[in-house]
Amino acid sequence: MGKMFAQRSSTDEPYRKSGQTRRAILSAAAKLFRNEGFNATTMRRIAEAANMEAGSIYYHFRSKDQILDEVLDVGVRQLLDEAKKITKRAKAEGEPFRETLTRLIDTHLTFLLIESDFTSANIRNYPILPEKRRASHRPLREAYAKLWRSFLQHAQDAGDLRGDVSVILVNQFILGAMNWTAEWYDIQRYPVGQLSERMSQLLLDGMCAEHGEVAEVSVESFGGQRDGADFDGKAKLTRHQILRAAARILRESGYKAATLRRIASEADLEAGSVYYHFGSKEEILEEVLDLGLRDLLSGVRGAINTIRNKEDHRNRIATAIAVHLAYLFRASEFTSANIRIYGMLPEEIRSRHRPIRHEYARLWDQILRDAQQAGVLRSDIKVVPLRQVMLGALNWTVEWFDPGKAEQPGHYTLSSFAGLLTKMLLDGLSTSGPAPRAARRSRVGGEPGLQTIKK
Repeated sequence: MGKMFAQRSSTDEPYRKSGQTRRAILSAAAKLFRNEGFNATTMRRIAEAANMEAGSIYYHFRSKDQILDEVLDVGVRQLLDEAKKITKRAKAEGEPFRETLTRLIDTHLTFLLIESDFTSANIRNYPILPEKRRASHRPLREAYAKLWRSFLQHAQDAGDLRGDVSVILVNQFILGAMNWTAEWYDIQRYPVGQLSERMSQLLLDGMCAEHGEVAEVSVESFGGQRDGADFDGKAKLTRHQILRAAARILRESGYKAATLRRIASEADLEAGSVYYHFGSKEEILEEVLDLGLRDLLSGVRGAINTIRNKEDHRNRIATAIAVHLAYLFRASEFTSANIRIYGMLPEEIRSRHRPIRHEYARLWDQILRDAQQAGVLRSDIKVVPLRQVMLGALNWTVEWFDPGKAEQPGHYTLSSFAGLLTKMLLDGLSTSGPAPRAARRSRVGGEPGLQTIKK
């Protein structure tokens, strides 16, 4: 019996080594997909990162597509398995809703930000995959979303979660706020346990010191997609058509997919004729990215300046939220393109666009600080992390909300959608007051989390 076992172990040795090599390849690929994106990553780069010859990688995987499929699968499966343990334990022990929610948020953020390149690679790359590719991964992602919806529905039925907002909407809103942290999280400033506590408290209790009403804001009244009618001269019109075509490709397929030939085809032009208007593909993409942020900055700033009552801070914030969403969904293709692909841009390109991004952030910080100084915004909230979480939740809506379905049962117009998000951000999701200020333990490292939002 022992001899047979020894022989089997010897025979299995190549398979054991093969498994280790496959894991090394997947780990290397996950890190590259996370940091550089699927389209920018080559099989040669993956092989180099896994410390192997370029040709050897094909003994283990047929293609980069197969590697991506396994990376995406692992990324969600790890998260789903851990979340199942949390909800099962919470149910068995009767853990309060707030505690379980914070634990789920902490788990999601831990996997996404520091513990798993697989989860981060999934969040970063799934949105720009072709529909056929996404379909194969949808069941696993839906299983994770279903676990969240079940948890939130139980909380709503128990009276812990406000009943005037759809659980599906709340679910997407929370997941979106968490997923966007991949674009701004800095472990030196925000330990994950602390970030989890901040986010949980903000989502549940809202940003305002007291609940109240805001005037209904019509998102449709802000801006409007420029169709070229206001451009004098054929050259300017053609230039604008090229930029819009590039924006659509960036938004739907990512930075690397926006080749000059594809941009020309999307604009219904010959590839060579694009050079009459732009010197290179990079020049086109740079202008698209710049326009996206300048449109957004100009739109929000202009809308805020038209509010007559400067002391009506709730409506100032509500208006800024509505305009932000207007530019994401209808007023500027350039804005949604910038939002979707910024995280996958090469560092040298991102650095050139930071000044305008920082200017937009400063505008929001001023809006929020004014509200805090007037006593409208809670005094225990620090403005910068609040702005990052809030804009993250809004930005991620481009991945899941479709205003084109407004006429279908159970769907929202863009204005009603903006109103619901504003209600959740200002006043929170909880039906009760803030949680007691007792330290809770983080999932990672067992350190107490902070109960107030501090920098």
